[in-house]
Amino acid sequence: MRITIDGSVVDAKEGVSILEAAREAGIAIPTLCNHPDLPSSGTCGMCVVSVAGREGSVRACATPCEEGMEISTISESLTAERKRNLEKLLGRHVLECDDCVFLQKCRLLELVREFGAKPGAKRTAEEVVSRAGVVVFDQTKCIGCGNCVRVCPTGYLSVDPATGKVTLSNDPEVDCINCGQCILHCPVGAIEGAGEFEELERVFSEGKKVMVAQFAPSIRTSIGEEFGMEPGTVTTGQLVAALRKLGFAYVFDTAAGADFTTMEEAAEVAERVLSGGPLPAMTSCCPAWVRFVEFFHPEFVPNLCSSRSPQIMLGGIVKEYWSKVAGVDPGDIEMVSIMPCVAKKGEAAREEMRIDGRLPVDRVLTTRELARLLKKRGIDLSALPPEEADDPFGSPSGAGVIYGSSGGVFESAFRTAYYLLTKEELPDGAMKAVRGIDGRKEMEIAIGDRAVRICVVSGVRNADVVLGELRENPGKYDAVEVMACPGGCIGGGGQPIPTTRDAVRKRSEGLYSIDRSKTLRVAHRNAAVHRVYSEFFRDEATRKKVLHTRYAKRDRTEVKPLTDSKQYD
Repeated sequence: MRITIDGSVVDAKEGVSILEAAREAGIAIPTLCNHPDLPSSGTCGMCVVSVAGREGSVRACATPCEEGMEISTISESLTAERKRNLEKLLGRHVLECDDCVFLQKCRLLELVREFGAKPGAKRTAEEVVSRAGVVVFDQTKCIGCGNCVRVCPTGYLSVDPATGKVTLSNDPEVDCINCGQCILHCPVGAIEGAGEFEELERVFSEGKKVMVAQFAPSIRTSIGEEFGMEPGTVTTGQLVAALRKLGFAYVFDTAAGADFTTMEEAAEVAERVLSGGPLPAMTSCCPAWVRFVEFFHPEFVPNLCSSRSPQIMLGGIVKEYWSKVAGVDPGDIEMVSIMPCVAKKGEAAREEMRIDGRLPVDRVLTTRELARLLKKRGIDLSALPPEEADDPFGSPSGAGVIYGSSGGVFESAFRTAYYLLTKEELPDGAMKAVRGIDGRKEMEIAIGDRAVRICVVSGVRNADVVLGELRENPGKYDAVEVMACPGGCIGGGGQPIPTTRDAVRKRSEGLYSIDRSKTLRVAHRNAAVHRVYSEFFRDEATRKKVLHTRYAKRDRTEVKPLTDSKQYD
């Protein structure tokens, strides 16, 4: 259909909103609460436009295009209305720009400057800051857009009709799994992850610890966005250099930890498929997914693989094995993980992860937190010459790198499982059907005379559907991979904001480009992996203690009111 926007003729697709048509045509309309991956709520009122023949203004995000529409996006009356609407929002949002998840890249702040709006909100006794697990909800910043409610996969969040503010569920049958999708979709920084930022700086300043960093597979194609680079840009070498500039004595690649997870998980899945263990075998690398099973569907806990996630495996190997090789007391090591995920903070603190009383990982920073720390220190990641991560955990396989994308865990596992069972390498491209950011992918793979049925899921709502199907038909799949966040870790709750479906796709493509470029593409041919197994994991008890864990039914997350907003980053 054809419409006119500010005098320009625009071809609009059937069913799109005025806002979408304008964006497609390169015409800017102010907006705040709109997110390209969510249905529009029209809450903020910044996208008001005039339509010929209609009285008053309409909200461009919620008004579908019609043939022949004549639309105006610029006028004195529209500017005045937008300013009034913005000041209403500012009457509800306490500005704390120095302590915000947006790291000064805030659309609200841009609009304040553009329209000359005046902040007006102050903290009130009725509004609260609450922490559920590792996610912090600040009512003093909430504008009631409902984006968090629409992305919350468990129904934990709602908007109170009386106050227009987000509230946490009191239902004992509902819980927060700390996936962090609410953080990514909040337009005003009202939801954040509990921080390790200031505490890490204290540890650096004391100088008593051997500082060791590890960085997750997905970070290398996302953190560049915080420094003006395109999503999907590979920054592995610059990331290593930046961590060294911060003061880390050793920098390891969590993708090397993924190679160990692959070895254990591949063996576990193969054993279950052949020996009749609990099927389908379900991945346990994603702590938000694990939490979802433990709380909402504990009957599936036995299906979870006991293999630890890459960050926990690598942390354990560093403290229990590498410390002896390097001549370092494991108690002196401060292992810091850079993760795309807020739930990884909770995973690192689980008591079940302790090895001889020690937690493998001491603290977790998200992608955003690392970017904030780098900027505070004046370190521009994009300008750094690349450096190599430290041996023996600096040269992962391509299979370890693709862990960051949905489907990557099982592609990695089955590259190795296929070899373990057939003594032949899996043909290149045999697992392409599980790649990509679609929420659900299925395939069969023949291993010898056995057809293994695989389901790969990202997004908890999709996983919930699959679990329902498995109750009706327990034998439907042999193996199920689940990542709580859409697209996998590349779309994790600790990643740069904004995170959109398009950004997730590009980050995924970046990871697979690394895999294609590597000579080493399978975990079972990683020399460092073989060395650790031969030198350290000679007995079953040690291997089980360091590389495996247990899961169990969980109680509801305790909600803690916070009186000081500076308790989080």
